[in-house]
Formats: sequence, structure tokens, C-alpha cells
Amino acid sequence: MTNVKYKRIVLKLSGEALAGEKGFGINPPVIKVIAKQIKDVHDLGVQIGIVVGGGNIWRGETGAEMGMDRAQADSMGMLATVMNGLALQDGLESLGVEVRVQTAIEMRQVAEPYIRRRAIRNLEKNRVVIFAGGTGNPYFSTDSAAALRAAEIDADVILMAKNNVDGVYSADPKLDPEAVKFEQLTQLDIINKGLNVMDSTASSLSMDNDIPVVVFNMNEPGNIKRVVEGENIGTTIEGGK
Repeated sequence: MTNVKYKRIVLKLSGEALAGEKGFGINPPVIKVIAKQIKDVHDLGVQIGIVVGGGNIWRGETGAEMGMDRAQADSMGMLATVMNGLALQDGLESLGVEVRVQTAIEMRQVAEPYIRRRAIRNLEKNRVVIFAGGTGNPYFSTDSAAALRAAEIDADVILMAKNNVDGVYSADPKLDPEAVKFEQLTQLDIINKGLNVMDSTASSLSMDNDIPVVVFNMNEPGNIKRVVEGENIGTTIEGGK
């Protein structure tokens, strides 16, 4: 392995990232670009787990706001993440990267069930593991799934890849010209300041298990690799209290 800062990572991708400028659905050319960036990191010898959202297809919260039962709406959202995971798997495999998709909801015809020890073994064999289906439970976001899987596989860091957002700010920089970008924070800062980075469950999980989070702009080519190699971009959120 080359000289990298993080040897085992969980990369959190939003569902919207797979839609590109269309904003909805799965955009194969965009997936190819993302897959190439992931392959560049994989070529360094880094062990990669990926959690992908489903907001480009369905959001459970949106369904609940429309009058659907929240648990039912969230189940639909978890299935959306499986679709995204399979699309990303195809993009990576087209580049020669060996990939396993593991789902929190069993669907053996299309993916492996999530089994912690099997996931770790796949990582040790230099396979990218895509964790789909969220946590398998309603009311939990894919941010929480990323924090949970990172703790379970003993990841060194969670890489929170954002669309055209280069870190954590004191306010929305598009609305407030005086918004200040933070380079370093703690999870306690995120919770106390009410910063919109990840939900409070994910923040608490990361804090309790001392897992750092790096928030960065994934739309800048090569940024995933730069973070893994230790370049100071985005905002680093320390996991400890």
C-alpha cells in the first residue's frame, strides 16, 4: 500500500450524486465518473466500503409528508438505495474493480445479505463493498447507516462526499455572504451548533465510536483521492467527545 492517511474508509454518497444535473434517476455517465474516482483510490490499496442514499429515486420523509405510513415510505427508500448500489457496482466492475453489494434487507437473487464478518473479509480481499438498504430499519437515514457500518467494520474515517459543497459552514454560503467555513470541528460542535451535516443519530454514533468524518466536494475531480492521501481539503470533524 502506498503512503495514505486512511487505510479503510466508508464513503457516503448521496443518491442525488448519481443523478447528476438531471436531479432525478440514475445517470450512467455520471456513475462512470464517480466509479473512476473510486477506482483511483482502490488502486492505492485502500479498503473501501460505500453507503449510497436513495434520494434520487425516493425519499421516505417525502412519502410520509404526503400521508404515507412512515415505515412503509422508508422501506421504499431503502429499496431505492439497492437500485443505486447495483448501478454503482456495474460502473465499478466495468473498470475491472471487484465489488460486492450487501443489503440490510435480504434479496439474495441480486445481492449478498449484510454479514459483518463477510464484509470485512471482502475488504481484506481488496473488494469494494457497497452497503445498501440503509440500516434495514425505518426512521434511520443513510447517514446513520454510514456511521453504523463504519463502526462495525472498524473504518478509519467516514468520507462525506457532498454535491458542490466544499465543507461545513456556519450558515448557507449561498444565502449568507458572511458564512464562515470551518476546517476543524468535533461531533459535539455539530450537535450543539445544529449544523446541517448529518443527522444527530449519525453524529452520536460517530462520536461514541471515535470515528472522524471528512466533508468535502465530490464534484472536484480527484478529491476523494486527495482526502485519502491526507490533503487538507473540506472540513474534518473529529469523532471523539
